[in-house]
Amino acid sequence: MTNPLHEANRLRWEAAAPGWERMVSKRGWRTAHSEPDKVLHPRERARLIEPAGRRACVLGSGDNHVVFALAGLGARVTSVDISAAQLQTARSRAEHSGLEIEFVEADVTDLSALSSESFDIVYTGGHVAVWVSDLDRFYAEAARILVPGGQFLIHEYHPIRHVWADKEDRLELEYSYFDKTPHEYAVSEELFDRTPGDLVQYEFQWTVADFFHAVTRAGCQILDLDEFGDAPQGWEGAPLRGLPASLLIDARKNRAKEEG
Repeated sequence: MTNPLHEANRLRWEAAAPGWERMVSKRGWRTAHSEPDKVLHPRERARLIEPAGRRACVLGSGDNHVVFALAGLGARVTSVDISAAQLQTARSRAEHSGLEIEFVEADVTDLSALSSESFDIVYTGGHVAVWVSDLDRFYAEAARILVPGGQFLIHEYHPIRHVWADKEDRLELEYSYFDKTPHEYAVSEELFDRTPGDLVQYEFQWTVADFFHAVTRAGCQILDLDEFGDAPQGWEGAPLRGLPASLLIDARKNRAKEEG
């Protein structure tokens, strides 16, 4: 059964895709495969296992810069996103760059199109979890498609930055850090246009503890958990300097215990 909140978010992204494509066209998708270290943050690059020759899956692939970077590093990459429009843009850009990538349109909480234990690396990053209503199911599916011992690498926008109202001169809470209620917004087609429009999007607040427990409940062992970066982002509507910008989790899928 289709999740109605995720379906609303899918429609939101289908509408936003042309504007996002125009914005990303000004960035480095053309060189993402040849200069992957300009895409991957040094801290996640340091944690990433050697991707050459390995099967990698990027969940919530969005602009697909990380997909292209992993392909450039020699991985066999599958790109998964809920937005057909986003994937079509990425597909044409991959062809332009001569990259062989598999593209799959799917909700990250239902990866039934992908076989169990079929990837050595599963990566998700940027702003994915905020759109997902069930973090446990998301990460359980990520772990299911990993081989035992495979790497689950998560690089998320830090959840402490989600909770602030758009007040450029001060920090004012829009909602509690612990508020699990789906946050509903009327939005326009342009992603960063704050004028209310006819589309609806839903965002979900997850704490650092939620991320930690979702990973471990999925059957993975966390090797490293890191928080870093405190510079403001240009699109943020509140003065967030000094607050962590990124949450990085490096985990491995547990191996089955030997019998006897």
